[in-house]
Amino acid sequence: MYRRSNKSKQLSLYTSTHTLLNGRALKTYEDKQQWHNQFRVQVTERIDEEPFRRLFCDNFGAPNAPIRVLIGMMVLKEARGLSDAQLFEDCQFNMLVRSALGFPNIDDAIPASSTYYLLRKRIVDCENEGNANLLEKVFEQITKSQAVEFKINGNKIRMDSKLLGSNIAWYSRYELIHETLGKAYGRLKVRIDQLLTPSEISFLERLSGESGDKVSYRSTRAELESKMSELGVIIYKIISDINDESSDILPILRRVFGEQYQIVDDVVSARPKQEISATSVQSPHDTDCHYRKKDENQIKGYSINVTETCDTDVPLNLVTHVQVDVASAADCDFLQSAIEATQEVVCQKIETINADGAYHSVDNQDYCQQKDIDLIVSAIQGKPSRYDLNLDENQQLTVTDLTTNTQVEVRQVKSRKEGNASKWAIRNEKGQLRYFTQKEIDTCILRKQIAARPQAEFNVRNNVEATIFQLGYHYPNNKSRYRGIIKHKIWANVRCIWINFVRIVNFIAEGVSNCEQNAKNRAFLPVFLLKFVKFRYVTVPVINFSCRCSGKWALSEFLKNDFL
Repeated sequence: MYRRSNKSKQLSLYTSTHTLLNGRALKTYEDKQQWHNQFRVQVTERIDEEPFRRLFCDNFGAPNAPIRVLIGMMVLKEARGLSDAQLFEDCQFNMLVRSALGFPNIDDAIPASSTYYLLRKRIVDCENEGNANLLEKVFEQITKSQAVEFKINGNKIRMDSKLLGSNIAWYSRYELIHETLGKAYGRLKVRIDQLLTPSEISFLERLSGESGDKVSYRSTRAELESKMSELGVIIYKIISDINDESSDILPILRRVFGEQYQIVDDVVSARPKQEISATSVQSPHDTDCHYRKKDENQIKGYSINVTETCDTDVPLNLVTHVQVDVASAADCDFLQSAIEATQEVVCQKIETINADGAYHSVDNQDYCQQKDIDLIVSAIQGKPSRYDLNLDENQQLTVTDLTTNTQVEVRQVKSRKEGNASKWAIRNEKGQLRYFTQKEIDTCILRKQIAARPQAEFNVRNNVEATIFQLGYHYPNNKSRYRGIIKHKIWANVRCIWINFVRIVNFIAEGVSNCEQNAKNRAFLPVFLLKFVKFRYVTVPVINFSCRCSGKWALSEFLKNDFL
């Protein structure tokens, strides 16, 4: 039966790490400001294991290792970009890593690799069944407790996004079809051979014996088109005659056929290239990822959106939410869900959001207006209009041609369709009618509001790019180690747990160093004088006591600052 694990373990008299170290090593190991002790307090012991109860049976079955330890291992793996072998080696022999995970004794057994992998698999299966990602819940729970403890001000937030490629090869259309059919043939060979003619079987066996890129390299365009047609006929036979709901490759094969082929007059042919969507399958090994071209970058993978607090009055800001979606997802689609998720983490009402122009949309502006949130975007996507539009209180529109700096005659036009809003029309220099809608007027007003904002407000957003850099620090080529959107969600959330942890450690260390520096800057009193003062005056009210030691100092100030 599932039970929560204890946050701390009993120290052993003979195998405790504390008894095996001495001197400076022991002092460093026991220092509460060291990262391993802070990680145990700020991450490992904060993890709530209750949401993982659903992964285990009520009457039978329980994790043979603490869930918080397994999650802590995931965080440490992404913290340093370790391989699984390096992670288990560190957990076995690195005393600081063992301390961070809550293993104070040298003979404490670490979780088996099978236990670690089984938990990750169950998290993936749980979300595939329609449940929320459990690592997202862990990140939200840890961050919320940290925000309360360190009094994080959530009035202002900022966000940015990053494109990250999946761990797949780049396939051409032919290579995608070739690899998908080869994967299906390897799993369902006996059943497929029963449907095909001997010549088709021979053709399929020859192709499945080599990779698609080799076939593409030695074939001309005409030969590839001919092979694509033959493969299309074979795939159509397979998906028409085999219905196996237990097979995971058949749905992929059907999807690839539907996206890459068309049937006209019972003839299977390849679709025109321009009809292939960016949301089509990019690889049979990762069917979740989409294609996107942003500026000069081409990505087959995912888009990751990061939201964090941005209080300029305090040195500590935390990542409050991270979202993972397909690469074709627009940035503006992240904003509303990010605000709602962040509001669950921070205690204060969100009042200001800093983002770039990609987060602007009419829906987002209306949403922020309803929530009384100031949405600060650095720009608006698209080319600025040639005309300046001003709508007064009487719904009279004034149009100014910015090219000639002249005012243009305008008239209001009612829509012929009932229920549609009115438009305004002008005639341009060619005598053609040019119409303006309320949406264009609102966009023009927003552009002028953006131009009127001080540059300091826009500069607040810049630091979120450093967070984006840290998120993908171990992926300098913008290509991850994982496949599938769920595994990318796990990676993004545990990576952000580490980012917040590093910020907290630096914040605590900065506070300690400031206290030490302040103590050094104070005047030094001889030890015998301190003892005399403490004995003579601590037990009685202190009234205007002063002594001369490199100047004149009041004892009350020392007592007030716990100097004694």
